[in-house]
Amino acid sequence: MHDKESQMPDGIPVIRTIAMPADTNPSGDIFGGWLMSQMDLAAGNVAARRSRGRAATVAVEAMSFLSPVAVGDEVSLFANIARVGRTSLRIEVEAWRRARESEQSTKVTEAVFTFVAIDGEGRPRAIPAE
Repeated sequence: MHDKESQMPDGIPVIRTIAMPADTNPSGDIFGGWLMSQMDLAAGNVAARRSRGRAATVAVEAMSFLSPVAVGDEVSLFANIARVGRTSLRIEVEAWRRARESEQSTKVTEAVFTFVAIDGEGRPRAIPAE
């Protein structure tokens, strides 16, 4: 994953979204499950493109919540392929927040997602060569 905690990764985010009031826990903070689902969406997009078809999440490793996300924050999700196997992919995902009134971004979480390419019947299938 990206080494620097204070500098966003290069490139275009896979997803960029705004944290909304409906995404909060009872304390008014953005719910960790919402953030994890956004990360899964980003990783799933990368997995589907690389595997050229359907792919399913089979594991999430090393989930670390580093900083909270507030309502109104812009959340940018970056994902890159760490490894491609015969039927599976490991995808590193980072989420960064930027307060609406700021230009400064902060990493809020990171994790490694594993996906398996599946066929129309839900069985593992080979990932095509690039």
